[in-house]
Amino acid sequence: MDRFFNMDNKFFTVMGRVADLIMLNVVFLICCLPIVTIGASLTALHYVTLKMARNEESYIIKSFFKSFKQNFKQATIINLIMLAVGAVLYLDLNIVSNMTGSISQVLYILLIALGFLYLIIFLYIYPVLAKFYNPIKNTFRNALLMAIRHLPYTILMAVITIAPAAVFLIQSFRVQSTVIMLLILMGFALEAFINGHFLVKIFDNYIPKDAATEETTDTAAIAENNIPASAETTATAEEPGTPADTAVSETDSETTHNTNA
Repeated sequence: MDRFFNMDNKFFTVMGRVADLIMLNVVFLICCLPIVTIGASLTALHYVTLKMARNEESYIIKSFFKSFKQNFKQATIINLIMLAVGAVLYLDLNIVSNMTGSISQVLYILLIALGFLYLIIFLYIYPVLAKFYNPIKNTFRNALLMAIRHLPYTILMAVITIAPAAVFLIQSFRVQSTVIMLLILMGFALEAFINGHFLVKIFDNYIPKDAATEETTDTAAIAENNIPASAETTATAEEPGTPADTAVSETDSETTHNTNA
């Protein structure tokens, strides 16, 4: 009986994790209501779930808004770019679908390929922004390079991301409604948390084992070699207002930002 009420047993650990994901999901959805903040919300969501995947998170809400604030500018620009590209792809796909002839088939295949590239960049762009210091251009490039280099993980994460759409294939209205409610309650956070376990393994390939010895790493030089600059290599502080954070905030906000996942 004492073991059952022990807060460290698996039941309470799982229930605690579920509660964290629900709380994180609700905050994420609220912060997404102004469309312009979706990028910052996605970045903050991944910032927290990457920490959760490493069992490093402490305060869910505090960590979320820390990343939301620090990455707002770059995340908003990236979000606008992604929305614009997505809209163009959607319009082009509609136009090509109404065309006839062999050229339309070629264009359709081309657009499908571009759509796949768009999806895999979307899977990585916000986690990369949450984890690494880089200009926006290099963030896009590194997201694409990681997606291609780790294609098996990329495909697995794409399947996990798309899987919730299968809810509309459920025949039973009652079951479908229940699943939709569960997805609304914790779906986005759960999805990011699951993918976070794969992203942690991927990102570890780009983070020096002894990050403290790499504090002088030049992020621009690293980006030119197609290797993302790790936040751990340029600052060791975790909380805003510390000397490392202050030093970074004094640099050009277009080339560096401050998020340590």
